[in-house]
Amino acid sequence: MLLKPIDVVPADQVGPVHFIAAGGSGMSGIARLYAELGIKTSGSDQSDSTALRGLARVGVTTYVGHEASQVGDAKTVVISSAIRANNVELVEARKRGLRIWHRSAALAALMKGKRGVSVAGTHGKTTTTAMTAVMLSEAGRDPSYVIGGPLSTTGASSAIGTGDAFVVEADESDASFLQYPTEIAVITNVGADHLVNWGTPEAYADGFRAFATRPAVQHVVINVDDPGSRALAEALVGEARNIIRYGEAADADVRITDVTPQRSGVEATITYGDESGRIALQVPGNHNLANAAAAYAVGRVLGLTHDEAVDALGRFEGTLRRFQLITDTAGIRVYDDYAHHPTEIRAALTAARRATSAGNEATGLSGRLIACFQPHLYSRTLDFADEFGEVMTLADIAVINDICGAREDPVPGVTGELVVDAARKHGQENLVYVKEKYDLPAALDEIAEPGDLIITLGCGDVTIVGPLLADLLKQRPEAK
Repeated sequence: MLLKPIDVVPADQVGPVHFIAAGGSGMSGIARLYAELGIKTSGSDQSDSTALRGLARVGVTTYVGHEASQVGDAKTVVISSAIRANNVELVEARKRGLRIWHRSAALAALMKGKRGVSVAGTHGKTTTTAMTAVMLSEAGRDPSYVIGGPLSTTGASSAIGTGDAFVVEADESDASFLQYPTEIAVITNVGADHLVNWGTPEAYADGFRAFATRPAVQHVVINVDDPGSRALAEALVGEARNIIRYGEAADADVRITDVTPQRSGVEATITYGDESGRIALQVPGNHNLANAAAAYAVGRVLGLTHDEAVDALGRFEGTLRRFQLITDTAGIRVYDDYAHHPTEIRAALTAARRATSAGNEATGLSGRLIACFQPHLYSRTLDFADEFGEVMTLADIAVINDICGAREDPVPGVTGELVVDAARKHGQENLVYVKEKYDLPAALDEIAEPGDLIITLGCGDVTIVGPLLADLLKQRPEAK
């Protein structure tokens, strides 16, 4: 289902407010900000979580499970696209005639009166949003922000600042990105995803064009290395007020050149107009250089100097679940990454391959790249099984888990074995299928050798694997 933008009142006029599924990655950061503004805030979720407990610590009244009574004295109830119509709290809110907002409307209300920076794209939104927020923070601009994943340094995914910029991760899956009051629109790439909502790749791409041409948009920062966003950039000529192209392409306005991989990061030259210099990131991969170039462009629009932007980006340490180092034990590095679409996985594995090679040069060990992938959603697995299989060939060894269905009901015949079969068809001979996720740590421990780099991939609960594997690696003689 695609959402249509609605008129919203400022956040200080909506309370008390109740969030259904408050522990979700897209909801918890917004709920936190309402509470921090002094608005009476409550929230429920199906199960307990770190995010839900974090909300309780900042004054949100939280509930595990859903009951009609938990709506309390709320005037506004906030939901996500995943909330079903028969949710008892949503039914209660409708029965009482309360204001019901999608989370994008609740976020838009917070952005009123600020310079909105909305970061959209099929991939890379979270990291680019986080880089932009950290860059502005480190440069002393104290932005407000809402990111789809917590920063690794603070563990928080949102903040209310005193500065005039409000940076948000703008979700395209349900057209939420059309809701936000956006002055600077960032587009990291345009592929094809969420076709259950959009119907066709063409309609999906048209959504990004609508995002870039919203009335309030004054600047479009767009990646010209990606074919989809390059085509959009060309189509926007004459429509958008100011287009800033970024990437490694020769015609990029913010251009990345002379890339040098490091064991745990990457360096390059960044050029904008007649200003040029080296940028050193603490996170690896050319895709992160692209993300940094987008953030740099936003910083320049908002008044940062070249040196301020470059220096601040060099202090970015990543977000949780975006090429996050879990452990470096017994000569084996274990990373965790949220990548769940074939293009995202390709970028993560390409960065992991460079990190593997750089690590081998530093240690003298001849290590392998081991990918541990948990497919997410039955519909996405069915749509992209062949592409998932093909991208698994980038690893030396591919360990495939069964599907994390999340909000979807199982589909007969659709399992992780579809990816295994596709990978085998594309020539990946080193395959291991592990149906139960709790069996993955032991399976990886049995496979791993000193010098290897292991990366867990997926936006589901595969994130539990890295820490459990780390405990097993600590028991090896090499770790003692």
